[in-house]
Amino acid sequence: MKIIIVGASGTMGKHLTNAFKKDHEVITASTSGSEICVDITSTDSIEKMYQQVGVFDALISTAGPTFVGPWQKLTDKEFRKGVEGKMMGQINLVLIGQHYIRPKGSFTLITGALSHEPQLNFANASAANGAVEGFVKAAAIELGNGIRINAVSPTVIENSPQYFPYFPGNIPVTMQQLEYGFRKSVFGANTGQIIKPY
Repeated sequence: MKIIIVGASGTMGKHLTNAFKKDHEVITASTSGSEICVDITSTDSIEKMYQQVGVFDALISTAGPTFVGPWQKLTDKEFRKGVEGKMMGQINLVLIGQHYIRPKGSFTLITGALSHEPQLNFANASAANGAVEGFVKAAAIELGNGIRINAVSPTVIENSPQYFPYFPGNIPVTMQQLEYGFRKSVFGANTGQIIKPY
């Protein structure tokens, strides 16, 4: 399979790239440090990425900037980081990518437990996650040609200990659990699902 990983230079993206490149053609994309430079807040940049890659079988997104910080600092400008990044960035990966993906291909987006288990400082991410999950469920019933779409929704991951203090009482998701959540989406038959790898 020809798999695009957007956000490939991040913690999750690096792990998934190493896991999938053993058996598949993996094209890495991110704002820096990958084969293809892409800014998911720009539809032009997303279009250029797909033009460079050409036809593909699966897209994995582990990207999605949001505002993290106290409620008192959450303004319209800050909130739009999540709207333009994690929400519209990922939605546009699908809206544009549907014209390049092979029949029976798949899109896998990233959300997170914050959509149903909010934490302090993460209102922006909670809202963006919830919107993406709603989009995944709706897109699943309209995408043609057997194309599937799912979201992987982890809690805090073990390789990001800097976030542990923000998630008191949460057992971190292991990188293997995370990987198998993405494997379920990419190689399984399910669609419109919010996959919780924990």
